Amino acid sequence: MSEFDYKEAIQKIPRKPGVYQYFDKNDQLIYVGKAKNLRNRVASYFGRESQLHPKTRVLVRKIRRVSFTIVDTEIDAWLLENSLIKKHQPRYNVLLKDDKTYPWIVIKNERFPRVQWTRRHIKDGSTYFGPYASVGMMHTVLDIVHEIFPIRTCNYNLSKENIEKGKFKTCLEYQIGNCKGPCEGLQSEEDYNQNIKHIKDILNGKISVVTRHLKEQMQLAAGDMNFELAQDLKNKLDSLNSYQSKSTVVSSSITNLDVFNIASDESYAFVNFLKIMNGVIIQTQTLEMKKRLDETEKELLQLAILEIRNRFNSHSREIVVPFDLDLEGDDELLFTIPQRGDKRKLLELSYKNVAYFRKERLLHYEKLNPEVRVERLMKKMQKELRLTEWPRHIECFDNSNIQGAFPVSAVVVFRDGKPSKKEYRHFNIKTVEGPNDYASMEEAVFRRYKRLLTEEKKLPQLVVIDGGKGQLSAALKSLKKLGIEKKMAVIGIAERLEELYYPHDSLPLYLDKKSETLKVIQHLRNEAHRFGLSFHRKQRSRKTFVTELEQIPGIGKVTSEKLLKKFRSVKRIREASDEELKEIVTNTQLKEIRSYFS
Repeated sequence: MSEFDYKEAIQKIPRKPGVYQYFDKNDQLIYVGKAKNLRNRVASYFGRESQLHPKTRVLVRKIRRVSFTIVDTEIDAWLLENSLIKKHQPRYNVLLKDDKTYPWIVIKNERFPRVQWTRRHIKDGSTYFGPYASVGMMHTVLDIVHEIFPIRTCNYNLSKENIEKGKFKTCLEYQIGNCKGPCEGLQSEEDYNQNIKHIKDILNGKISVVTRHLKEQMQLAAGDMNFELAQDLKNKLDSLNSYQSKSTVVSSSITNLDVFNIASDESYAFVNFLKIMNGVIIQTQTLEMKKRLDETEKELLQLAILEIRNRFNSHSREIVVPFDLDLEGDDELLFTIPQRGDKRKLLELSYKNVAYFRKERLLHYEKLNPEVRVERLMKKMQKELRLTEWPRHIECFDNSNIQGAFPVSAVVVFRDGKPSKKEYRHFNIKTVEGPNDYASMEEAVFRRYKRLLTEEKKLPQLVVIDGGKGQLSAALKSLKKLGIEKKMAVIGIAERLEELYYPHDSLPLYLDKKSETLKVIQHLRNEAHRFGLSFHRKQRSRKTFVTELEQIPGIGKVTSEKLLKKFRSVKRIREASDEELKEIVTNTQLKEIRSYFS
């Protein structure tokens, strides 16, 4: 910072609301920000570099000049900041994507106006609706408009003179009932413009106005015994009701409203926008923002609101947001943080949309970049389990026995949150007699890490013990004997309430039931239980089998194990031929086996 005297620069900055700009050594604008108090905000960047986010530290090191603009209110600062960012696109400011490809519905500025869609917004006097974030939704709206109201699709110049001279002839659209033939003077301009008025009402969300008019016309036609017209109007009304049922109707009391919500992670933020008119959501979009510095959700949302409202041509006075944006000084805008009612439901709906969008984007990105998922999961586990390093290597222990018989233990290994089955190991408990789960755990843990130390292999970052405080204490005894209790983190998980126990901490830790960290721990525990139980069943079956064969006179333990290895079951020994049995047993033993099974 030797080339920039920030202390002198700060003294020249007033304590008033405004916008500040940072320039680099080439006098290029690299960052624009706004503040209630310019001096305090700019000073917060300097003199405490160690406390800043790493990305912000990079920005501060490049600053060589600071300029500022004083404004009257915070709203003015907000507007000016957005304007400067869009104009100069500074390197360290968040930018949203361009909106050039969004489609609009346009009602042309002409006699007998056409209703079309376009991607070009031209100031030619035509009326534009949109832009539409979804091309599919835009076409759905256009289809319903053309289905209900017969309007022309030709590009003829339907001036009064051209129609009177008979320059045009009706086309197939007229023959099939999609147009009333204004080109030949078969439809008056007044009648055509009445349809255009209804179309504008639909595009503005005033569907109830059009519905009411159609009902009145239908009743009049029925009263005049014009049942064919009444049926035609009824079909149009049904089409409009069907379209309205597919729209998200909020409340007729909510007229003109914008709703915004945000969800973010370390690198990205996602902002959802809902536009409500006359009780119906007529526009919705979720946009992605890549963070450049350590921007807060408040700063990101403020930026997004202006950009999105400008992009989607919204002039709603009331804006619903999830938290206070600290913007004062403009009576034209009203920021609302609803606590209950329809507006609160809209805010929750907006969050559901943005949270789902974030989740889908994250899954897609991680599918393409598996290491990104691993890094995110490791960071999350380190934070939630209060570890000093990423748990890329985790091991989990579990015991199995039936009333102390055939005691075994198992250890499973996870690498980067996934099972590494080739590293699974099991233990026949040798030093424990009777049902002593704690002693069995102590032996298994000691044998496991004694071997790793002997073979000079790396220790895991995290050890999970299936059980509560008792099993955890038993495991710690072995680690202390080996002198490695401080070289790895150890936790116990109690199955009933999914409680996580830490050494020397009497209170358990409870993780959110939907937490990825808890799901990994549960997967570990379940794998250890499955692997241990499978081994226990094999041992129990094998030892039961050997014990039964030893009941046969002349058949000892060694011969029993040979028979077990070859035939696998008592049934197969019973069914085996004499020649097959003689490969293992003597003639005397063969007679005893036949006698025993007969």
